[in-house]
Amino acid sequence: MKNKLKIKKGDEVIVLAGKDKGKKGKVLKVIVAERRVVVGGVNMVKRHTKPSKTSAGGIVEKEGSLDVSNVSLMDPKSGKPTRVGYKNLEDGTKVRVARRSGEVING
Repeated sequence: MKNKLKIKKGDEVIVLAGKDKGKKGKVLKVIVAERRVVVGGVNMVKRHTKPSKTSAGGIVEKEGSLDVSNVSLMDPKSGKPTRVGYKNLEDGTKVRVARRSGEVING
């Protein structure tokens, strides 16, 4: 199975399901093999870490991953959730477009 995801690092997304439903954030990391994304400020989890040379130990709060099906790209025009489509421009480049408004998605 081809693991192509329509969401990329740096995209603005909206959480559709779970405890953080409705929250918006920027994609920090995409884990293609597991079909998961890490969104900034969303799905915060506590990790108990041992002290190391670089960091002090203690309870660290960081973002957990979300399944890609639970997030949707944010429409650049309206700010609402949208599906992603693809379109070939006149110069031959393939770009992602928001299905809701038809706007080209940066990235």
